[in-house]
Parts: sequence; C-alpha cells; structure tokens
Amino acid sequence: MPRRRLRRLAWLALLGLACALPAQAVQLQLDASGLSASERAASQALLDATLPKLPPAWSAAIETPLTLQWRDDLPEQVHGRAQTRHLLLNKALLRAWMAQPAAGAADGGADPARRPAVAALLHELAHFYDRSAAGRLSSDPRLLDLAGWQVSPMRLGLRMGRNAFSERSPDLYELESPTEFVAVNLEHFLLDPDYACRRPALARYFAQRLAWSPPATATACAPGLAYLQDPLADEAALLQLDPARVYAIDYLLAEGNAQPMSHWGHSMLRLVICAPGRAPGPDCRLDLAYHKVLSFRAFVDDVQISNMRGLVGSYPSRLFVLPLRQVVDDYTQVQLRGLQSIPLRLSADERVALLERAAQLHWSYDGRYYFLSNNCAVETYKLLHDGVPRLAGARLAGISPTGLLRRLARAGIADTAVLDDADAAIRQGYYFAPASAHYAAMFAVARAQLALPARNVETWLDLPAAQRTPWLQRGDLRASAALLLLENAARRRQEQRGRDALKRRYLVRAHLPASAASGVDAGAGDTGDAGAGAGAAAAAADADATGAQTQDAAAAVRAVLAQQGLLSQPSTLLQGQPGYGLPQAQERAWLQHQGQARIDALRSDGAALQARLHALLPPPLRAELQQIDANLAMLGARLRDLNRDSGGLQLVSPSVLQPAGKQ
Repeated sequence: MPRRRLRRLAWLALLGLACALPAQAVQLQLDASGLSASERAASQALLDATLPKLPPAWSAAIETPLTLQWRDDLPEQVHGRAQTRHLLLNKALLRAWMAQPAAGAADGGADPARRPAVAALLHELAHFYDRSAAGRLSSDPRLLDLAGWQVSPMRLGLRMGRNAFSERSPDLYELESPTEFVAVNLEHFLLDPDYACRRPALARYFAQRLAWSPPATATACAPGLAYLQDPLADEAALLQLDPARVYAIDYLLAEGNAQPMSHWGHSMLRLVICAPGRAPGPDCRLDLAYHKVLSFRAFVDDVQISNMRGLVGSYPSRLFVLPLRQVVDDYTQVQLRGLQSIPLRLSADERVALLERAAQLHWSYDGRYYFLSNNCAVETYKLLHDGVPRLAGARLAGISPTGLLRRLARAGIADTAVLDDADAAIRQGYYFAPASAHYAAMFAVARAQLALPARNVETWLDLPAAQRTPWLQRGDLRASAALLLLENAARRRQEQRGRDALKRRYLVRAHLPASAASGVDAGAGDTGDAGAGAGAAAAAADADATGAQTQDAAAAVRAVLAQQGLLSQPSTLLQGQPGYGLPQAQERAWLQHQGQARIDALRSDGAALQARLHALLPPPLRAELQQIDANLAMLGARLRDLNRDSGGLQLVSPSVLQPAGKQ
C-alpha cells in the first residue's frame, strides 16, 4: 500500500479517535483556604451538581484552568464575578446551600433554596464560555437581534443602546449588557424545563450554537401563540393563534392624507388567518372576520399628539393586535384613508418565526416612540429584520411607511403587482378604498335632488349641524338615505374632536402619563400640535371651572383612557403571576378567567363613563353632538315613513343609492 495512503488512513483513524473521545471538562479547582471541612465538602457537592450540566462544547471551550473562590467581600447584590483565571462567588450562596438537608445535594439545583448557588456558578462559567474563541455569543448579530439590542436605521446599522424588552423578564439584570444577557439566559436554558416554551427562538439559538439541547421534560408547551386583543373589540380578550392557520402575512399600508400627522402613512402587518375548518389556501383571504392586524401604536385614540414629545420619546411604542374589520373601519370610514394590503413572500417556517417574534414583542416590549428614528415604519422594519433572518440581509431600513414598502418591493419580498388592477384589488381584498369616494357619491345623490348649500362633501360635513337640519327634511327616499349615511359620518368626526378636546382640556394640567392611555398610530408624520385656537378655547372654558371640578373631570377622562388602554401593555394583566416570556397554560387559563372578567367589568362600566364624559364636553361641542343626534333621529323617522309610503322598498337596495342615471 502506498505510504501516502497509509499516512492518510492513520490520520483518519486518529481523527475518528479524537471525535470518539469525550470533550475536555472544565478545569475548575477549589481554593480551599479559609474553608472548613464541611464547607469544602459542600463546595464539592455544588461542583458535582453543576458541572455535569454543561454542554460538551461549552465545557471544552474553556481551556484556561480556573480557580473557584468563595468571598465575603462582594456586594450583597453581587452573586459572582468572572476574572481572568478566578471565578468568585458570594459566600452567602454557600451558606444557603449548606443550610438545606444533605439529601438535596444531588438535586442539581432543583431545590429553590439551592438553585441560586447553581445558577451563580453557571452564570460565571457562561461568561468564561462567552469569552472563548468558540463562544463570542454576545457579539453575534443574531443573538443581539433576538436579545433586543435592535438595529437602528438612523445609525448606519448600529444598534440601540437601550434594550426595551423589559416586560416579563426572568431577571432584569439581563438588560445590563449583551454579556449579562448571555449569562442570564444560559442559566435559564440549562435550569428551566420550560425555557424553550417561554423563549423558543433563544432556546433554538443556544441549542444550535452548542450542538446540544437540555433533556426533554414531560411538560409540553402550550399550543400556538397567545395575544391579547383590543378590549373594546367585541371578541374574547385572549387570542390563541395556531400559526398553521396563517396562510399569509401582508404589509398593510394606511395611505397618507393632507393632515401633517398622517402625511407619510402608517405601516402594519395583516395576518391572513383561515377560518376554522378551512385548509390553508387562497380562499382564506375571504375569511375577513378572522384576519388580524399587528400595529405599532402610541397613545391610542388621540387625534393629535405633541411633535415635541414625539421627538424626545415621551410616548410608549407597543405592538397591538386588532381585528382587521376594526382597522378598516377606522382608516376608511373615520380617517378617510385607503389601505393597501401587499402580500409578503415568506415561507411557512418564516411566517411561524415572524409570528413568534411578534408574540415576544407583544408581551415583553416597552419601546419609546420617536418621530423619526422609532416610528411605525422603523418598528415594523425591526420586527421583520429580527423575526426572519433572511430579511436581515436585505437592505430594508427606512424611516417612512412608503419607503419601507418600496424597499420590500425592490428586494422581491413584497408583491405589489396585486394592486396593478384597481378593481380586482378591491374585489380580492388587496385594497380597501377610503370612504371619501363613497361619501362623495352619496353627496352627489342628495345634491342631484336638493340644492344643498355646499359644493362638495367636505364642505357639507363641516357645516354646523343646525344648518344641515332644514335640508334633511326635504329629500325623497334616495336622498334621505344618502344624507343619513353622511350624518353618521359627521357624528364620527365630531366624536373624534370631542375626545381630543377632553384630553387637552383636562389632561394637560393633570399631566397624564402617556403609558396610561391607549395608542394612536406611531407612524412617521402621524403626530401634530394642537392649533392655537383649540388651546385658547380650552383655556377659556377652564377659566370658570374650580380646581375640584377640573380634578374630578380629569379623573373621569383618566378612567376612560385607562379602560381603553388596558391592553396597550398586556404584561400588566399578568402582574403577580409566575413566569416570564410567552404565557404558558397556567397563565393563559388565568387570563381567560380573571383577566376576561376584569375586561368584561371595564366594558360594562364603559357606557356610564362615556355618558359622564359627554357632560364634560365644551358646550359648543356638546350642543353640536346633540344636534347631530336630533338630525339622525329625524332622518330615521323620515326614512321609515318614506319606506312605508313606498310599499316597503328595501333601503339597503343598491338601486336606492345609485346616482341618477345609473339605476
């Protein structure tokens, strides 16, 4: 046999032998100076309980021999420190370990009283592993994505200095730095049987890097993903979503309009969820009642928020889960803005990963809204970047919703071709047209019969309700039905103005924290300052109010905002409950019972609170709403009479509201 081949076979044999040998164990010896015999024995028991937990790759990566020292001079709150060759632990941990029965020495730290010592030793060993050539986890971009040190499009790819994943944390010390995050989470990765259920993406990351997974446990993860929905939606508060039912995820863009706060639009994600029993496929797009929207918002139900506070990050930015029908109604009917729903080209696994990341944000993220650097487009970009590793390599960073859509389309991720045929896009649910065109058509129906004192629908809706009243009594069935629809639109506009007036009148003085309110779109440009006239009117109205009255009114407004914003921070509903990360079976059961009962009680109180707030409106606004209600009542009665006289013609028949000449 040729010598070269012999050498090759010998090398392969040695390599196979090396692979078969167990990985090198951590060389950790005890500094026994100053320790009693029982302390030395307890220290050895701790090492025997802890070191076998280390994955082989971790153990082999720490090549430097280490010395364990127990110290009494560490600060009380410091459990340990990892120096160059010394691993220091607070001796209080050893005393707590020794205080337990000897029979627990082999429990591996399962005893709550013994766990701190095991966790502290693992924590410091994690630092040594992270510093090794095989480690370097704390500088890995993927780990930083998952951990919450997110990329910033305004800083040329640099990362946020603040980690905002502060809710439902197993240990807030993890937010101190990426190195501490790695150490804290490796503790839990090794010690918590349900870590893979509560932080699945991190568990998969550590398992991949270490080529090892903790032993399987008998406890199964709660199925699917849990989200809390808007408490004002007429649906169960807890949404338990099976990712397999999500057929597609669309980039949902609310188009901009002439208002400064909405000029750049608002970016969201639409979940195309199949109805129960329907196999995933294109027909799931017809199941609109089941579709949900993921939307980053700040200060919900506010009409305008301060540009200055938006610039300095005084508003929270959180991820809301909303029914699609509610979003469509809000934008198309109230704000008169169109919605584009652009499919994203994602694989089934990528959709699951994105939904999982969204759930983590929903429960753990407490971000700050910044007008330019952390608006809705930036938040959506970060969700896509962090949730789908493939997208992290695409150049998607942008600060406007339309800019992000352009980048998604240019990268071949967003399929904008669905909008090429406008009529087909509306029929197939890729575009939701603003009601402005419909309102204009209704105005044309009424104006064709009546000489209305307005040239267009906007001017008509801006007229005082009393000036519209005489014309509401003159139309036939078609004109009256059209005017009824327009009067309802006028009422929605007036209600929105009323909410804004109440906040400005009673909450500016009360300094209501933004976190107490529910949120509005955190879109680039979706902010604005109140006009000087509105501020002056509020100040004048307050001039004759006593301090006690103002405080009482502020408390009422605060109560309504607290009700509406209850789920702007879902983690608050689980305060006092054990666990961290994604809620598991016990926490979900609690939310379905106690949490739902709390929400139902708030809903039942809502009507009384709303009636009380109506009485607090500035007199001109209150009078305007009362007149609109009178107009609506009059129109309803007139339509009933006209319908009866016509022999019971269906008012919802399309022919009733068709413009003249198109019947």
